Amino acid sequence: MKGGRILYEKFAELLEKTNKTAYQVSKDTGIGENIFSYWKAGRSKPKVDKLKILADYFGVSIEYFLEEKAVDMKEEL
Repeated sequence: MKGGRILYEKFAELLEKTNKTAYQVSKDTGIGENIFSYWKAGRSKPKVDKLKILADYFGVSIEYFLEEKAVDMKEEL
């Protein structure tokens, strides 16, 4: 599940930019920390409701998480 890993990379960028940890985000948003681990490992893809929560939390749009995926798809064509 490449998509989950790509989205996790965007999440990791936001963690770094905001000096937050996955634990802090989990505690603040109610999204289980294990969910982030699943994304990182590529075991699952984020659901839209989780992306919305994270987008609101970090002050970005949902599209922020999807932009790189669109770029990757263009490169494959």
